[in-house]
Amino acid sequence: MVASWTGDGTAAAAYGTQLGELVDRMDLHLTRRMVRRAEPGRVRFLPLHLAMEGFLALHFGGPSIAWREWSAQAVRDGLSPREEAAYSGAQVRGLDDALRVFEIHEGQCGLVVYAGDVLAGATVVPHPDDYRALHPSLVRDMYGELIYHSAMHSYPVPDFTARLGSPSTVAGLRAAVARAHAEWDGFHASVMTAGLLEGAHAFRRVRRMGRFTLSRFLPSFERRRDNHIGEVITDHRGAVAYLKTFRLSEAQTRRGHLLTRLEAHDWHLETAAREMDTDAAGLALRIERAGLGHLLRQDVLDGYRRAKAGQAPSRG
Repeated sequence: MVASWTGDGTAAAAYGTQLGELVDRMDLHLTRRMVRRAEPGRVRFLPLHLAMEGFLALHFGGPSIAWREWSAQAVRDGLSPREEAAYSGAQVRGLDDALRVFEIHEGQCGLVVYAGDVLAGATVVPHPDDYRALHPSLVRDMYGELIYHSAMHSYPVPDFTARLGSPSTVAGLRAAVARAHAEWDGFHASVMTAGLLEGAHAFRRVRRMGRFTLSRFLPSFERRRDNHIGEVITDHRGAVAYLKTFRLSEAQTRRGHLLTRLEAHDWHLETAAREMDTDAAGLALRIERAGLGHLLRQDVLDGYRRAKAGQAPSRG
């Protein structure tokens, strides 16, 4: 997508969007950064490219110091290229029925999708007309593997039934409906979306366009809790004009946690290992199990593996 703007307020066309066929499972690896200037007055970006381009490579550039443990590729290229898995909503069981029965409310500018009681993702667009035009594609968007497997293997969730009591007047019915709405809103904010709304996130500004700012955010990568990545566009008052989130899997969370701790300690294995209550060999093997073994020199990794094997108790 290419966003264009002018200094005098005249209309500017957006062009360059291409729609491809939906596939069951998308493993995408792009080595070029997708948010970049095309020319003055124009910026090119791809919504939700965090999941597509490899969110780890976007946020962690690789070792900042060429310690002896890191491979030449890690020092030269960082984590790029890297691929992450995502699934089309067309392959998530039940979403087609949801698309058919979901109501579009007056003034609606976004949606939150759950698979069972698991938050799949949240989307906000600038205007209700945008939402009406994009509704089918938003419901059948891209989702992480956790949502795909949850929809395929979880049990149905009971229907939500509002408790209105027995009001005897129209005013009483209105008050009961207002209470039900408030309870449902509170349940969403405190329980269903708590991992997204209450979790700690690290924001990084990508670009300013007039009074709007495009930012990316990363979660805290805490284990056994929701972790969402995303992009958000806010105006000069901080109001959200666009939002897209993506729920990470446990494996992606583990990789993000490891990289966060390494970056916090300037990618020094021994220092990071002490903070994580292990040794350099143990941390190196955790990096390998997380699918990041290519960042380490092979001879160093083999040496750590032999050291760990020598520490294991012998079988008599």
